[in-house]
Amino acid sequence: MRSSYISYTEMIKPLLLLFVFFTPLLSSYTLEGDIIDDLSLQFKAGNAKEIAVSFSSSVELIIIDDEDVYSKAQAEQILRNFFTKYPPTKSAVIHLINTNPKFRFGILSLHTKNGKFRVSITMKKSVNAFFITELRIEPDK
Repeated sequence: MRSSYISYTEMIKPLLLLFVFFTPLLSSYTLEGDIIDDLSLQFKAGNAKEIAVSFSSSVELIIIDDEDVYSKAQAEQILRNFFTKYPPTKSAVIHLINTNPKFRFGILSLHTKNGKFRVSITMKKSVNAFFITELRIEPDK
């Protein structure tokens, strides 16, 4: 005699199919912001070396009043010096543009022991990865 109740397996099958179908779509969507989110974590940690991994071969670097184009290695050293002078305590993404598949832009709020800064990050896609082409760190007003 067959029960009028739907078996557990029959209930789960449609949900499992939806999960399998939508998971790749959701993960590709959420990865859009991960680049800037990851950089925000590296800024909070004051990790110039990890941030420099995302630098393009030359980077326009604007830190407070100094502005120039630097090699990846030079930009890393300048950023390391900034973190030494201004040890970070907190970082948060306050603005993100990720609608263009070849361009990313993010603004971070960076709190340090010696002041609060606004960090603007411009990234362009080269081959299959995004690289920082411009990094601007300005006092937050």
